[in-house]
Amino acid sequence: MVMQLTAKQSIHLPRLAELTRVDTLSKREKVFEFKFDDGKELGHKPGQFVELSIFGIGEAPISITSSPTRKGSFELAVRATGSVTNKLHTLEKGAKVGIRGPFGNGFPIETLKGKDILFVAGGIGLFPLRSLINYVLDKRKDFGEVTTLFGCRSPIERLFINQLQEWNACKDMCFLETVDTCPDDSWKGNVGVITTLFTKVSFDPNKTYAVVVGPPIMYRFVIAECLKKGLADDHIIMSLERRMKCGVGKCGHCQINGLYVCQEGPVFTYAQVKSLKEAV
Repeated sequence: MVMQLTAKQSIHLPRLAELTRVDTLSKREKVFEFKFDDGKELGHKPGQFVELSIFGIGEAPISITSSPTRKGSFELAVRATGSVTNKLHTLEKGAKVGIRGPFGNGFPIETLKGKDILFVAGGIGLFPLRSLINYVLDKRKDFGEVTTLFGCRSPIERLFINQLQEWNACKDMCFLETVDTCPDDSWKGNVGVITTLFTKVSFDPNKTYAVVVGPPIMYRFVIAECLKKGLADDHIIMSLERRMKCGVGKCGHCQINGLYVCQEGPVFTYAQVKSLKEAV
């Protein structure tokens, strides 16, 4: 007798997906495009993540970098840091992987509709934030003014360079970029940490939401700048990264006090987590 899986049970089983494209972003990062063997969509929201399995190696949580408005496939941008991600970086077009998800609480799209948005991305924080930025641009009439700030350590660590150029030329969005340091004259843009860009932008704090994704050290300073600009705690949205393992709130790897990042996050407002010392 074959037991039919319920929706709750199926979240524990990976779906087969084929690797259809690999693009190199930098020495350590690549973007991978996948399509499910069953032909169905991933059905994700910007800000969610999946659990990717490489059979015989293991499983790892990966943020989704493509927008759900781009149909037929989905993209995962990955830095090679462990056994699963290092093996993923060796795969070629046609390889099969397992995908569970999507999991987590994505960015609050309905809350953001009609509002002005300030995107702030630091380093590989651009990976999950890119999904929401492209979603907003694809549905541009649903949102107010859009400003994107992107910063990384040096020019060679810039990611999605072609897309950065498109955003810079985009008339529907103000795009500003900076690098922490530049060893030569090759970089003609702003030099300094990402908070130096805040002096170059202005917005109405009453109708603006900031969406911030980056390394933990960045949050403290970016949040301080947002507060100086008059943004309320619940108008500052961030995505937290923790050692998520199961994706379904069972293993406890991502727990902060009584909060499970994999289920109640990874997206939170500053108002929700400011009292949790381990969160920011």
